[in-house]
Amino acid sequence: MATLASDWFLRARLKLRHLQLFLALDEHRNLHRAAESLSMNQPAASKLLNDLEDQLGVVLFDRHPRGMTPNWYGEIMVRHARSIVSQLTHTGEEINAMREGNAGMVAVGAVMAPAVTILTSAVERVHRDLPGLKVRVDVDVSKRLVPRMIEGEFDFVISRIPEGFTAERFIFEEIGEEDICIVCREGHPAMGEAPVSLDTLTDYPWSLQPPGALLRQRVDNLFLHYGVQPPKYIVDSPDFLVSLALVDKSDTLTVTTRQVAEMLCAPQRFSILPFGEPIRVQPYGLVSLRDKRLSPGASALMKTLREIIREEA
Repeated sequence: MATLASDWFLRARLKLRHLQLFLALDEHRNLHRAAESLSMNQPAASKLLNDLEDQLGVVLFDRHPRGMTPNWYGEIMVRHARSIVSQLTHTGEEINAMREGNAGMVAVGAVMAPAVTILTSAVERVHRDLPGLKVRVDVDVSKRLVPRMIEGEFDFVISRIPEGFTAERFIFEEIGEEDICIVCREGHPAMGEAPVSLDTLTDYPWSLQPPGALLRQRVDNLFLHYGVQPPKYIVDSPDFLVSLALVDKSDTLTVTTRQVAEMLCAPQRFSILPFGEPIRVQPYGLVSLRDKRLSPGASALMKTLREIIREEA
């Protein structure tokens, strides 16, 4: 099989329509419905796909009696098509912001703790100099933030680099470790013990991030470390506010970072259980793509974040 040249997309006459078709096929898994969503007829969509597959020398989608699915080659095309379309959408939003006299826009993803502490402070401070800068902030876990940044949704993220990603493709500026704590309602029966022992907490319900999330892994490892059976009843929720609502209404326990707990957990309603030793998770930091140049708005927000991090250090 011949190796594709670096300018293969020019030789194959790759068009935006191809990218839109890849995304539609990935969503609908049916050529007729994909074509219909793009206001095309099925023969035209079929010819568009077949011509490109001929140019590439590979089949991108496996055909089945009831539809089609992307194979490994198709998954590559779909992933990059999504990134390119997202970047083009972002470009239009930024141009519109500049036309309206604003200072552009920036999209940032962050894990919970920096989202409610340093990031909010940075947004407030950068708006003093750039009042027209449009900022979009999404809060999520690292293993979803970084792929979304790669696909073009974010200019940069404040997170960790998840397992399975090559560190060389990122610029990582460490901010620091996070202390996590166990949160309960005020007057919880477990508050009578100081410091609290894990084996006394297993009979209470817990609300935790889903399996695989960083805080969940840390809690699971904590019980393993002390040789204690994990809690019998766990509600899986990625949303801390949902967990906090359960804590408020019952004897449910949850975990979060100490920064978030001190900011969001009113002392008259919630308490932090005293634990005998610090519980920490690996450091997070500013994460950006090494081969991507930040927009002026993103650069301004990144600079302000660095200033705040230095001040707090």
